[in-house]
Amino acid sequence: MAEPTFRSPDAARAAATPIGSAPAPATAGQEISLDVFAKDVANASDQQRLALAQMLKNAGLWSGKISSKFDIKYYGALVKLEEQYQGQIALDKLVGTTTATSRYDVLTGILADEEAGGDAGPTTTRQTYITSKSQTAKLANDIAVNLLERDLSPAEQEKIKKVVNAAQRKQPSVQTSGKGFSTTQGGVDEQQLIKEEISKTAEAKTVRATDAYAIMMQEFGGLR
Repeated sequence: MAEPTFRSPDAARAAATPIGSAPAPATAGQEISLDVFAKDVANASDQQRLALAQMLKNAGLWSGKISSKFDIKYYGALVKLEEQYQGQIALDKLVGTTTATSRYDVLTGILADEEAGGDAGPTTTRQTYITSKSQTAKLANDIAVNLLERDLSPAEQEKIKKVVNAAQRKQPSVQTSGKGFSTTQGGVDEQQLIKEEISKTAEAKTVRATDAYAIMMQEFGGLR
């Protein structure tokens, strides 16, 4: 059976009757647990699940194509909503709010912000880039030919790869973007790192010394 689609956030909200919301208590606090809420969502109708999925996507909590199927992707979006919900609960307690907040309150609040354009502030994304074995081996060999005057052995290539990948995991690139600008900081200069690793070996130091001596002899006309 074909799943219904929604042309706007309002249409999705109209179709999504609240699933799993407990009656509001007299004072602010949490409603049912995430597990119970998720189970209620799983037991809801296809149309209700699809409408809720559309709301989650519109709120930026769901990536990719939506579906009424309750799977790990659907549950993951509910977990993201839960993070926002728990933050709101903590804030309610801090300021002494006496009206209970539901997950749907939080979700509709996010949607309202999205439709109003949000705060238009910059966003930050962290990305860890790990180069492949072949990429690192080729770059390392090019550098080794210059510094050692030879190719690296497979064992040496593997050692370099481990050093590079470990550094890449520790230093992800951080991209900050906003209206009209985007900047990227951090990350690993793979070429510079490999050059430093090879340069500090005894063999590289010997090659440099030998080359320096040869240049000096050439400048002075060689041995007489």
